[in-house]
Amino acid sequence: MTEKETKHASKFLSLVLRHEPERIGLKLGDAGWVGVTELLDAVNRHAVALTFEQLKHVVATSDKKRFAFSADSTQIRANQGHSVEVDLQYPPETPPEILYHGTATRFLDGIRQDGLQKMERHDVHLSTETKVTVQVGSRHGKPALLTIRAGEMHRAGHVFRRSANGVWLVNHVPPQFIEFPAA
Repeated sequence: MTEKETKHASKFLSLVLRHEPERIGLKLGDAGWVGVTELLDAVNRHAVALTFEQLKHVVATSDKKRFAFSADSTQIRANQGHSVEVDLQYPPETPPEILYHGTATRFLDGIRQDGLQKMERHDVHLSTETKVTVQVGSRHGKPALLTIRAGEMHRAGHVFRRSANGVWLVNHVPPQFIEFPAA
């Protein structure tokens, strides 16, 4: 697969495994899993021609490690970011003291007032790294990097979970736990 084909397949898989499985006739099972054979059959009927080897390549080369295979590689799911109802079954964990969130500067006033909201997703996504976080923020305009006092939040009773690809998930980040960039 070319890089362009891989990127296209990854975006399409994100769409159907996180937001619109019904678009190609899929129904996500427990914890967002779907059979690999079922997925490939549906994808090949409705969109992109994709083999199992190509699917493995997309999963392995995803820069954000968006997807995971089951231990026996018969099931696949998106690691997080769903807008459809799924319970990913990640157990609560103690986060590091500091995490980061990327956003666009145009959203800062609302975040100062209401904190970080999960919006259409199941959780707010936080990271231990700043590079990818800034890239995420730049998708919606001029990027801003927010520093989240996750350890303090956790001690105040907020529940954190970590996805298979290392993204930290939390229901909401109140503004008092956010350090904003200098104006």
